[in-house]
Amino acid sequence: MTLASLTPQAALPSPSTAVWQLGPVPIRAYALCIILGIVVACWVTERRLRQRGVAPGAVLDIAVWAVPAGIIGARIYHVITSPEKYFGTGGDPMKAFAIWEGGLGIWGAVAGGAVGAWLAARQLGIPFAVVADALAPGLPLAQAVGRLGNWFNNELYGGRTSLPWGLEIHRMDPDNPGHALRDDSGQPILEPGLYHPTFAYELLWNLGVAALVLVLDRKLRLGRGRAFALYVMGYTAGRFWIELMRTDEANTILGVRLNVWTAGLVFLGALAYFVRVRGPREYVVPVGAAATPEPVVDSDVSQVDLSAREAGARPAAPEGYRVVSEEQYRHWRETGEAPAEPDGSADAPSDGSAGADAAPGSGAETPQDRAGATGTRPAERDS
Repeated sequence: MTLASLTPQAALPSPSTAVWQLGPVPIRAYALCIILGIVVACWVTERRLRQRGVAPGAVLDIAVWAVPAGIIGARIYHVITSPEKYFGTGGDPMKAFAIWEGGLGIWGAVAGGAVGAWLAARQLGIPFAVVADALAPGLPLAQAVGRLGNWFNNELYGGRTSLPWGLEIHRMDPDNPGHALRDDSGQPILEPGLYHPTFAYELLWNLGVAALVLVLDRKLRLGRGRAFALYVMGYTAGRFWIELMRTDEANTILGVRLNVWTAGLVFLGALAYFVRVRGPREYVVPVGAAATPEPVVDSDVSQVDLSAREAGARPAAPEGYRVVSEEQYRHWRETGEAPAEPDGSADAPSDGSAGADAAPGSGAETPQDRAGATGTRPAERDS
């Protein structure tokens, strides 16, 4: 066996630059990937919300709340789980606000984004479970796109490997963030050897999770937040083993990385929810606006008549939504006839109905439980 036989014949390169200057404005690859991921998630969620009866454009109203809340939550999680960088000896508390220097935790992003989406759902009168299930495949797609930012940053890699897909890692310049250190000849300096591209493993895993959610959701007609729970289970299962491969600095509990514990606990919580909660998929019809029903489209591919959209003004947003069964929803889509409420009226919202305030699986009796997933949902706008 020769030394040449031990040398890998192929490798994945890494960018040596992750920040570009547009005049005085720095353009960061990581930020661009995050933004692109958000756009992908919004596009998928918009289509799925419309398939469930929500008016066009609602995802933008949700994103206004969910995206900032997700970023704040991600930063809070990072600061809490890595406090030594900001507090105590050698720490700088003001650096906790320097989000452009990196440091976002996906667990905090999901939790914060969920709070923001819940607040938005209350404003729009949409049951939160409908929003969560619509978001379920879009979120892992967004995470997959976001992981490309780690590739640009030369971070989140694993141990040494001789596999053909081993990753080259540049030694980054601490005094010039986003740029690799260079030798006397101006060439970027590489760390010795090749490394497991764990960010790429997670990217591919997330694509698989998105496909899994789409397939099982279509087959099983998941509702009451179970599609979102399926996403959480799929993501945390992958994050568990991928996290064990990572070699970057991290806090540990009993010698195990903190995020490994988090992934395991969150997986168990999502599994318990998925097994315990039952119920049909929720559909909604608008209340308080003469929305024109559109033909039922089973495909995940959006089919929109752009010429018709440009010809007229955007219809007024509904005051809220009523939860109905799938049969009632399809009938409304095909005929324009609003399903009758239990008291016989067609559109009048009633107080005390199901909606965004009743979390799926909370044990509270809802109109869906009493009358075959038929109920009402008044608007809940702040005065």
